[in-house]
Amino acid sequence: MTDDVKTDDTATAGAASAAAAPDAAEKPSAIPADEMARLTDDIVGALKTVYDPEIPADIYELGLIYRVDVDDDRVVHVDMTLTTPNCPSAAELPAQVEGAVAAVAGVREAKVNIVWDPPWDPSRMSDEARTVLNMW
Repeated sequence: MTDDVKTDDTATAGAASAAAAPDAAEKPSAIPADEMARLTDDIVGALKTVYDPEIPADIYELGLIYRVDVDDDRVVHVDMTLTTPNCPSAAELPAQVEGAVAAVAGVREAKVNIVWDPPWDPSRMSDEARTVLNMW
């Protein structure tokens, strides 16, 4: 069972809803709903502590997080991208994300997967990131 914290490119631009949305075809989670809600909030909070060193906005609001799944064993799988394949932070950002998510109470382990499809573009940024970057 997985619960999406943030959806893929089918979501609206910017940060998608942080509410867990289980796939209707899957069996119910072994994690109680109130605990999943807390985990969801805490994971999003942890993601918001990781900043792209070249851009003064966190990676969640930049739209670099494509999907977060919490499995029944409390292993969190994060699909994320970078602003460009040549990103100078390509080695450090995934490790920072893994560390931040793994530090959330109730998370057993965090695994980060870098994805390039769909490619990141500025339309994925939240209104908050656009404001910080003065991109209106």
